[in-house]
Amino acid sequence: MFIQTEATPNPATLKFLPGRTVLGDGTFEARDPSEAGRSPLASRLFEIPGVSGVFFGSDFVTVTKQNAEWPHLKPAILGVIMEHFVSGQPVLPGTHEHAEDDAFFEAKDEGLVDTIRELIDTRVRPAVANDGGDITFRGYKDGVVFLAMKGSCAGCPSSTATLKNGIENLLRHFVPDVVEVRAV
Repeated sequence: MFIQTEATPNPATLKFLPGRTVLGDGTFEARDPSEAGRSPLASRLFEIPGVSGVFFGSDFVTVTKQNAEWPHLKPAILGVIMEHFVSGQPVLPGTHEHAEDDAFFEAKDEGLVDTIRELIDTRVRPAVANDGGDITFRGYKDGVVFLAMKGSCAGCPSSTATLKNGIENLLRHFVPDVVEVRAV
């Protein structure tokens, strides 16, 4: 099994591409070992000293480090990912709930929210997934769109610029009612 690695805009995060499906649908994020308990792979990755975050996308695993260097972490991470996929265990046993299910907005804004979600899903998320992260809609109120940043996007030095200069400008262009975009 050959696992490719890619740098992300966040220097504390690396993207690992195992060459097979990681999660067929949805995403999964664990920011500490207690959140990783639902996934055998995430739990094993958190056993590596220096790992501070794990994110699963459709075909990639993003790992965030803290107080460690990539040359020391990378071989251990590659080993854990390879062992997991060779074992045939599921990445995330059981069903996976989408974070968007508990989004907040007023009923009168439903059409506007549908447009915002479609723009995020078709224009923003694919580009962000290329960098090892994800951005999901969390809510809309009084012209403000609330988005959750995950994976390499969470804590990335350029995430504010991406949010304000990229996503906010895109949404304001297509949905004039949008006045601001904020991370939650």
